[in-house]
Amino acid sequence: MNFAQIQQQEHDSMMPTYGRFAAALCEGRGALVKDVEGKEYVDFTSGIGVNSLGYCDEGWVKAVSAQAGKLQHISNLYYSPVQTELAARLCALTGFGKVFLCNSGAEANECAIKLARKYSVEKYGKERTTIVSLLNSFHGRTVTTLAATGQDSFHNYFFPFTEGFRYAKADDMASVQECVDEHTCAVLIELVQGEGGVMPLSRAFVTQLADFCKQRDILLLVDEVQTGVGRTGSLYCYEQYGIHPDVITSAKGLGGGLPVGACLCTEELGGVMGPGMHGTTFGGNPVVCAGALEVLSRVADEGFLQQVREKGGYLRRKLEAMPNVAQVRGMGMMLGVAPQKGTSKELAAACVQQGLLLLTAKEMLRLLPPLTISYEEIDRGLAILQQVMAGRDQQD
Repeated sequence: MNFAQIQQQEHDSMMPTYGRFAAALCEGRGALVKDVEGKEYVDFTSGIGVNSLGYCDEGWVKAVSAQAGKLQHISNLYYSPVQTELAARLCALTGFGKVFLCNSGAEANECAIKLARKYSVEKYGKERTTIVSLLNSFHGRTVTTLAATGQDSFHNYFFPFTEGFRYAKADDMASVQECVDEHTCAVLIELVQGEGGVMPLSRAFVTQLADFCKQRDILLLVDEVQTGVGRTGSLYCYEQYGIHPDVITSAKGLGGGLPVGACLCTEELGGVMGPGMHGTTFGGNPVVCAGALEVLSRVADEGFLQQVREKGGYLRRKLEAMPNVAQVRGMGMMLGVAPQKGTSKELAAACVQQGLLLLTAKEMLRLLPPLTISYEEIDRGLAILQQVMAGRDQQD
């Protein structure tokens, strides 16, 4: 089918839940992808941070294919060696005690919320269940994770939302303290607010917050759905802040392209969620776990992470030197660009026309390239962005 036919089929058959760019993608390798008309694009999105090793990485394809040829799925009523291997690997790499495997970031955050509330109810009573999150945050699209999201625009239509959330200002300990009371069981944060505009939290705030929570036995939950698995230059972003949370959630880049989520907790919390308390049909799927193990075997290497930091620094320097750029912010290869002229949506659409895929986050252009992207691919993509930004800068 050509693009027009695919577009019509989507219109006829699918709920209109996505604002799509004008490209129908069908094959790719590395950081390059082609559409059905044969046009090639440089991808600075990696499927919103999912394709951590790029498109169709040879090692990843081999691992996934081999597992699919042996056993594609079993229920969680039985043991799975590839599942337990992934869990053990995550614990060994992070120092956490236990893992729950699921299918997405929203599901991982749901698990973290349930775990925090059950821990607190059992220890302090059923009135201690409130969770404080940050304004401008994003934690998922289920009814509960929408409630946890600190943006009013998401709190519409789907009433009644799950109760028990309060929202503090980011980088403002006084605001956190105002939200915390005797009913608070946890604080949930993103270290870089991705959907909120690529906004890193300050180290001073995060350190203060961690100490504050520890003193009060309030669990610190860190949503690493987008920042994790090498994206910011360390395996998980919390490492760069000098803290060790009680719980972190992971997804996106962990599976290398297949749906996976993980909720990791300390040894102390490891037995909170017993049999029947939580579960999933597809979580820990053998094929997905095989892909995740291949991702971790590469991304967790310090040499690989050093390359992510170097590429991120290179990208930042090039972006800061571009016309029509007011600000660049972010960490590692999770970067946001604030344009001086033009909206992020129209600039991203113009880039697609010229052969570059970009994301947006509010007023920002957002870059989440594959972690394996080459410097040649970076330069090719930046040349297109430079052309688009310069052209908009010259308009009145």
